[in-house]
Amino acid sequence: METIAKPRFFRGDERDLKRAQRRLSEQPKGTPERTKRRKVVARIHERIANRRKNFAHQESRKLVNRFGVIVFENLAITRMLKNHCLAKSIADAAWNQLATYTRYKAEDAGRTYIEVDPRGTSQCCSRCGAVVKKSLSVCVHQCPYCGLEMDRDLNAAYNILRLGLQSQGLRLQEAPRLEPGE
Repeated sequence: METIAKPRFFRGDERDLKRAQRRLSEQPKGTPERTKRRKVVARIHERIANRRKNFAHQESRKLVNRFGVIVFENLAITRMLKNHCLAKSIADAAWNQLATYTRYKAEDAGRTYIEVDPRGTSQCCSRCGAVVKKSLSVCVHQCPYCGLEMDRDLNAAYNILRLGLQSQGLRLQEAPRLEPGE
């Protein structure tokens, strides 16, 4: 399994955007200078949106080209955006856009696209199935029952894949057996 690096398009342009918005707010309403500044702010937002869209298109194409079955969590993204601690990062990653692009590209390519219920995917051990409660701040899954220790997101990815395959009547060939340090 491999991970996709977090895109930080908004975070990268945040300083430029802040400066442009400050300059816009300094201009009196109705002046040509304010109109010019408004266009600068709009252009920065457009540039961020274009990068997100390009990223989502490229990653979805890579997924569809590499895999016959693609499984995503059916997340309530609009509800998650109401959490002010996570909203900026979720919007910056454009999760919904990536899922949408992957769905339509998978359908066009004849691949299987599945969405699964996200409940418990990061709490359940991917090796033995035991529920190991943890907060969002915990980054490592440590199962006290079977001794599995791996990245929390990787553990969740195995569970999501297993649930997706089960919904199609298929099974994972072999459960992941990663030892510490692999």
